[in-house]
Amino acid sequence: MDTPQPESAERLPVPPGKSGCPINLTVELLGDRWSLIVLRDLMFSGHRHFRELLTHSVEGIASNILAARLAKLTGAGLLTRHDDPSHRQKIEYRLTEAAIQLVPVLTQLGAWGARWLPTTPELSIRAQLLAAGGPELGARFMAELRATHLEGHPLPADGVLAELTRAYERVAARG
Repeated sequence: MDTPQPESAERLPVPPGKSGCPINLTVELLGDRWSLIVLRDLMFSGHRHFRELLTHSVEGIASNILAARLAKLTGAGLLTRHDDPSHRQKIEYRLTEAAIQLVPVLTQLGAWGARWLPTTPELSIRAQLLAAGGPELGARFMAELRATHLEGHPLPADGVLAELTRAYERVAARG
C-alpha cells in the first residue's frame, strides 16, 4: 500500500511542539537517537527495505527501534511506504521532498563531525566530499534523490551516490 506525500507542501503533519521555535520543533521530530541515522541510511546506502536497513546498519539498530522510527518518519511525512512489485510482502521506503531537503543539514552535520570528532576516514569521506563539493554537488545529489525516491527511477551508475560510494570503498580498502 502506497502512502501519499504530505497533503500540504508547506507543513509536515506533526503535532504542535513544546514551543513554536523552529529549532525546538526540529529537535522534537529528529533529535532522538535513531531518526537521522535512518534518514542517512536511506539517502546514502541505496537500501529501501526494512531488512536491508536492519542488516546494513553500521550502528546496529534493533529491529523494534527501526520499525518504530520508520513508522514515526512515515507519519511525520518524511518517508512514504510503497508496495514492492518484486515481493508481495515487501515494503519499500522512500524519502519525501521534505526529507530530501535535509541533505544540506546532514552534509553540514557530517562535515562538522568529521572536523571536530574522532571519526573514521571511511565513514567521514562522503560528508567531506559533499561539503567540499558545495551547493552544486548538494543540488545534484538532491536531484538524484528526487529521481529515485519521488519518481521511482533506478539509481544511476554514474550519479553522485555512486561517486560517494566508490570514495567510501576506496578509503575502506586502504583501511
